Amino acid sequence: MARPSRYPLELRRRAVRMVAEVGDDYPNETATLQAVAEKLGIGSRETLRNWVKQHEIDAGTRPGTTTEESAQLKALKKENAELKRANEILKAAASFFAAELDRPHTRS
Repeated sequence: MARPSRYPLELRRRAVRMVAEVGDDYPNETATLQAVAEKLGIGSRETLRNWVKQHEIDAGTRPGTTTEESAQLKALKKENAELKRANEILKAAASFFAAELDRPHTRS
């Protein structure tokens, strides 16, 4: 299970907005990310870079897997694992009962 994010969702959204708003005030993207990360107390500019990148993917301006698609994929993988476990249990039960039918029964 993934650990919960250290940063609230609203802070992440605000940081991404700030990067877009103050981007022209700095010479490059790295400087912008560093300044915003320091202002908001975000530990690493790379963390902020990942948030910006994911926002661009979710907005459709960058190729990649959206947050919604990732959540769906995770849910489907979980469901698939549960179905595989259930299938294994059913196979074991079927072979057990098939073996019971093949045994000769003695009447007392």
